[in-house]
Amino acid sequence: MQPSVIDWNDVRKHKYGHLSESASQHQEATDILELGHFTWDKYLKETCSVPAPIHCFKQSYTPPSNEFKISMKLEAQDPRNTTSTCIATVVGLTGARLRLRLDGSDNKNDFWRLVDSAEIQPIGNCEKNGGMLQPPLGFRLNASSWPMFLLKTLNGAEMAPIRIFHKEPPSPSHNFFKMGMKLEAVDRKNPHFICPATIGEVRGSEVLVTFDGWRGAFDYWCRFDSRDIFPVGWCSLTGDNLQPPGTKVCIYLNKNGSTGPHLDKKKVQQLPDHFGPARASMVLQQAVQACIDCAYHQKTVFSFLKQGHGGAVISAVFDREQHTLNLPAVNSITYVLRFLEKLCHNLRSDNLFGNQPFTQTHLSLSTTEYSHSHDRYLPGETFALGNSLARSLEPHSDSMDSTLNPTNLVSTSQNLRNPGYRPLLPSCGLPLSTASAVRRLCSRGSDRRDASRLSGRDPSSWTVEDVMQFVREADPQFGPHADLFRKHEIDGKALLLLRSDTMMKYMGLKLGPALKLCYHIDRLKQGKF
Repeated sequence: MQPSVIDWNDVRKHKYGHLSESASQHQEATDILELGHFTWDKYLKETCSVPAPIHCFKQSYTPPSNEFKISMKLEAQDPRNTTSTCIATVVGLTGARLRLRLDGSDNKNDFWRLVDSAEIQPIGNCEKNGGMLQPPLGFRLNASSWPMFLLKTLNGAEMAPIRIFHKEPPSPSHNFFKMGMKLEAVDRKNPHFICPATIGEVRGSEVLVTFDGWRGAFDYWCRFDSRDIFPVGWCSLTGDNLQPPGTKVCIYLNKNGSTGPHLDKKKVQQLPDHFGPARASMVLQQAVQACIDCAYHQKTVFSFLKQGHGGAVISAVFDREQHTLNLPAVNSITYVLRFLEKLCHNLRSDNLFGNQPFTQTHLSLSTTEYSHSHDRYLPGETFALGNSLARSLEPHSDSMDSTLNPTNLVSTSQNLRNPGYRPLLPSCGLPLSTASAVRRLCSRGSDRRDASRLSGRDPSSWTVEDVMQFVREADPQFGPHADLFRKHEIDGKALLLLRSDTMMKYMGLKLGPALKLCYHIDRLKQGKF
């Protein structure tokens, strides 16, 4: 019998059984919309693959409910020293999982556990079984202060009640997995993500988990009874957020198309023939930023856009200030094309982009000019580090409509070519220190004698040492932080995906330096390097 996805009739009974039939159908339709463009049924057909049967996994057939709350206290094994039982605080919730932080530790060592994990227990369980609570590995205070610290941390705290803990499910009798089976798996490099995956190899009691669309960058071996792997449909049932597979897309530019009244045809001719291949969100950012940079007046293009959520950042200079805006998070070429189609319709420059190459007739370009534009819009392949921007679900089509603003049409007038307007330059609107750093790092003029050794190189090809140099030169105040990038092995690809929350959580930076570094990284991603 062919293995199948979790029985959706059982899913509906479990998830919607407490609702009326009409309410159940409405809620189910809402949940389907929230899944975005990725659905397992369609994906399994497209890839001619089968899901791993439910009996392969050490997971409950009916996923446990999650009744925990933020700030609740419980006992947990120290993941870095499994012989120790420590006090932990719930600092995050998603689906049937808890994000935990050991009291006396810091936010760099947070970890995730299922609510039915045997590694978490109610407060008092350790003492009941004759054990003693231990300080976590790397306890921040002197060990002699642990008893007093323990008293203070438990005094007046909300203890997670025994009734919300669940018994851990039994392990399968043996390894039932076969190569090629599909599943859902925790990305161990970014454990807040669960992603579509495939069994790449089976070896004794272990399986190789390979993440679809990510070329081995996040693969790992684990036991067949690992709690980090789940049957297809698990996230839909628990309400966790299943990330779509990694994808590469490519958008082509029609240089023979109409540029309309708002875009400078000569500047359009100087753009590359295509944007990507890269992530959908990156390709959208490159294409929209290109429209802004080619506009007679950048404010015109900006007026057609609304603030999105979770996507890449674009920028424009007008009214003597630099303005930034988030695009919506996207994951498919179809969505990117629809977004660009609507934007170009507002710009009256239809048929400017497509998913197939156009027959091009270039204007004469110097080698330097073409190299500059080519480097700017082809930053190279990127991998996800833990950026919510990288793997967000594709928004519903209505959300795309809301990020384009057709009501703010700006008519063509003399002020579009106002002599006071100056085109966007790498240092325009930046603080002096940033402007000088950009010039040092990125000068592309004919005289390169004083340019940094990073000049003209694709940032995604930078080594860890190159990244450290970039950090030092971006702002002298960042010098003390440069070694952190070596410690965490941040190369060019990883740098382009860093966000402030990642730097604060995993690298220990304070909010101010993290935000400043993000500003410089955003400039880098936008090609202003």
